[in-house]
Amino acid sequence: MSQPTVARRIDALEHALRLTLFDRDTRGFHPTQEAKRLLLAAEDVDASIAAFVGEAENSLRANSHPIRITAPRVNFSTNFARILSDFSAEHPGTHFEFISTDDVLDLAAGEADVAIRIAKKIKDDRLICRKLNERVTASLYASVAYAERNGLPSSPSEFGGHKFVVYDRYSSTFGVNEWLLDRIDSIQIVSRCSDVEAMIAAIKAGIGIGIAPTSLARDDSYLRQCFPPPEGTSSVSWLLISPDAYRRPEVKAFTAFFAPRYQAIFKAKP
Repeated sequence: MSQPTVARRIDALEHALRLTLFDRDTRGFHPTQEAKRLLLAAEDVDASIAAFVGEAENSLRANSHPIRITAPRVNFSTNFARILSDFSAEHPGTHFEFISTDDVLDLAAGEADVAIRIAKKIKDDRLICRKLNERVTASLYASVAYAERNGLPSSPSEFGGHKFVVYDRYSSTFGVNEWLLDRIDSIQIVSRCSDVEAMIAAIKAGIGIGIAPTSLARDDSYLRQCFPPPEGTSSVSWLLISPDAYRRPEVKAFTAFFAPRYQAIFKAKP
């Protein structure tokens, strides 16, 4: 604290107490007898304030709740972890719980506080929504070995003779899954997967052509894309927040911190 600030605060205290606490001379400030008599009481006041602040901080910690984030497992990536690490460095008292699932949890009912979801639109108007990525795409991929054995279709007209791996119809968030199911025969389906990780493993195993997000598959040397994502099959990546959770300062701070940084990840990809 600077000397002028100290001097102003001493003047204000003396004015409030109507006492002279310090004598001033060219060598500085010297406590008066009145100040010396008040010193013990002042130390008691300081200790009481410190104890009060400590109890208040303990109460805040005791009443604090972790931010519960739900998302498909694929979203809990290295980039995701890096953003949370940066946020935790700025907000060391904030804690998190992670719920890795493709199930759509009911945020308004308190099953989680924040969700990352991929959907064309959000139908629950109770939730606070922020778009993370306007265009989430997926396409058809095969393993290098499958492509060498069977070739790759360049359009739906060449699907005949190929085998396919699809997502369970009711768990998939990729529009290309519905698009594919409408264009192949059920006997061409050799496997069904519940999530992206299982799908990519099935594709790499060479059992058939499958559906993978372009953001994950484009840099994988073991995968070959059949053709660009079909028109009209893209979705949107959303950050959803429970209204009750959003009233908590740490949740509001987290969403404001997380959204632009997560958006920047998508913008940085070609």
